[in-house]
Amino acid sequence: MVVDGLLKPIKKVTYVVSPEISGIPISLPLVANLIYGPSYVSMDYAMHHYGIIPELVVEVTSMTTKRGKMFDLPLGMYSYTHSPLELYAIGIDRVENADHTGYLMASPEKALCDKLLFTRNLNVGTMCGMRELLFDDLSVDDDSLVRFNPEVIRACMSAGLKSDMVKALLQVVTSRQGVDL
Repeated sequence: MVVDGLLKPIKKVTYVVSPEISGIPISLPLVANLIYGPSYVSMDYAMHHYGIIPELVVEVTSMTTKRGKMFDLPLGMYSYTHSPLELYAIGIDRVENADHTGYLMASPEKALCDKLLFTRNLNVGTMCGMRELLFDDLSVDDDSLVRFNPEVIRACMSAGLKSDMVKALLQVVTSRQGVDL
């Protein structure tokens, strides 16, 4: 069936019906949820999906409760970063495809928190430093922060990882929204 083009291989013993047959494009985030789990799509891929960052992202980045892992598959690159349980369950949304299949993805706020918390050697503890990181280094769209839910950021902060950095993010977000901490 693979040779005939009816199925596309994803990984060993995992296949999808070819889009040429089904008429439905392959959902890379759904594939990410299926090949290694539990997991949800987050960080760069989710931030690009939501329009938070302008850069095209070719690797599907996900969080998992298992060990981190990478897959270089015919459909593309998939990476998984370990998240502690107390942080994992915060801010996960179900996103529905046009064909009514769905996958798990971090909310916009959680995707940015995951990016900050799990980028090695990154620790910004001031509001000024956070602004520089967000707008100069990551090219975050300023308007996207206005729509953020501060409660998701507060929940991430309560998990206790890099709490000074998450607090600085919360300060930047609430100042953009004209809200007090």
